[in-house]
Amino acid sequence: MSTETVGQRPSAGHRPVARLRRREWLAVLGAAARSRRGKIGLSVAAIVLLVAVIGPFVAPYSSTEFVSGTFEPPSSHYWLGTEVLGRDVLSRVLDGGWLLLAVSAAATVLGVTVGALAGIMAAYYRGWRDGLIMRIVDILLAFPAIVFALLLVSIAGPKIWLVVVAVAATHAPQVARVMRSSALDICEKDFVKAVELNRIPSRKIIQGELLPNLVTPLMVETGLRMTWSIVIIAGLSFIGFGLQPPAPSWGLMLNENRIGLVSNPWCMIVPAALIALLTIGLNTFTDAVARVSIGVERPVGEEVFLEERLIGRPLDSLD
Repeated sequence: MSTETVGQRPSAGHRPVARLRRREWLAVLGAAARSRRGKIGLSVAAIVLLVAVIGPFVAPYSSTEFVSGTFEPPSSHYWLGTEVLGRDVLSRVLDGGWLLLAVSAAATVLGVTVGALAGIMAAYYRGWRDGLIMRIVDILLAFPAIVFALLLVSIAGPKIWLVVVAVAATHAPQVARVMRSSALDICEKDFVKAVELNRIPSRKIIQGELLPNLVTPLMVETGLRMTWSIVIIAGLSFIGFGLQPPAPSWGLMLNENRIGLVSNPWCMIVPAALIALLTIGLNTFTDAVARVSIGVERPVGEEVFLEERLIGRPLDSLD
């Protein structure tokens, strides 16, 4: 065997592995999006996301403008009628989704990040650090999520940043438990042990070896936590501890207009339906991701597709 061939073999073998780690989550998402369940979930969620993103730019009136009397029924001027203060319901619906989604996304990212790091560190370091982290997790899990969020928000008032922290704090311990369970198996793999023998810093091992192999469960957890964030934040707004007036939040609209349900039900039906559709769509797509990752309901021929997407070419074509 020539010197050139000997020198090239490690890099040829290394590239598919690196490519596998970079493309795994994209391949799983793509396969989930092509499944029947994933298509339904994406379509439903995309409709609501489109309303939330484009809505503020096409709203016929300002969401805080008083346009007519209270609880007027739908008309040619006000397609969904007016609400408790005489503001246009359609305008508030169109302008009320982006803030809810932004706060929910921020809370989800913060909660998943903290929880994932805590769970992975507990699984990798073991010993007293594992015990300390998991006991803190157990204490936090002893409080119901909505009660814990209410406790934090009621202490300092319903500020947006505090709502984000409160909801993230309810996600972190649950994510930590799931990620610790997933990371325990990865930590015992031979490739992790081999890297440890080279005295690589633990931070680089966690970043380069553990995290890339935990992308799929992390994606599933992120989708589930996003769904719960939307529900919790909308619920907090409904009882007056979330987004505050005059913010046109969908959850807040339910609280403001409940007394006018008989006069103009659309001021409650539409925001409630949008919240429900968004959570159902996200949850359905997350379920599709989970099913694809474990091989359940994967479309015919999807194994070959994933193989080519993850590695870049069929496995049997590799030397």
